[in-house]
Amino acid sequence: MKRWMSVVAGIAVVALLAGVALAMGPGGRMGMGQGTMGMGHGGMMGGGAGAGNCPGMAATGTAPATIGEDKAKDLVQEYADKYLKGFTVEKVLPFTMRHGTGYSVELRGPNAEVRTFHVNPWGNVMPFGGPGRRGA
Repeated sequence: MKRWMSVVAGIAVVALLAGVALAMGPGGRMGMGQGTMGMGHGGMMGGGAGAGNCPGMAATGTAPATIGEDKAKDLVQEYADKYLKGFTVEKVLPFTMRHGTGYSVELRGPNAEVRTFHVNPWGNVMPFGGPGRRGA
């Protein structure tokens, strides 16, 4: 009986240590990797500011300058001139994002089509939704 209990206890200890090793991961920290909230490399408690924590963050921990409403309008109009011939900017609406102010830009096409684009605080233009029409 003692021998059987010692074998079971040994297997349990090995299983426990294997589970802890898997939870720690290759970096030796608790968590599932970069971006895990609260743990890991990019989480809230996962280290200081650096290039691996947030997009657009420099190694010094300072954020790059963000764009304004006029710059967002110009960027989307450049995109429209290149990819959507005949579309013009109709509205620019700011909205709050995690790292600053983003912009929702509405374009109107030659046949009453409406396209919406989002511009993040660093000037990346991203299509939002699909093409649509509004009632006349």
